[in-house]
Amino acid sequence: MPAVPLADLRDAPSGGPNCWQCRYFGISWDTARPYSCRLMGFKSKVLPSIEVLRADGQVCRGFIAKMPAVASSAQVAMAKPSAKPSTRIWEA
Repeated sequence: MPAVPLADLRDAPSGGPNCWQCRYFGISWDTARPYSCRLMGFKSKVLPSIEVLRADGQVCRGFIAKMPAVASSAQVAMAKPSAKPSTRIWEA
């Protein structure tokens, strides 16, 4: 087991994860409990990471950062098959 520097043990955590940057964070339709965590399956009046800290006493361990919008759109563009554009004009 590697040795842990004492400075790491003395330093308090710098805060929990930012729910707004988490992949599992969502906004619910419920105005009384507007924030939701899709990983843990609950809605809350406060941010889910704060609710987890209150209930468990530890910071949320389920945080996974969202993928950047640029990277995800590039992956979608690469996934599309190259097809010949249609020459038909559609009218409604």
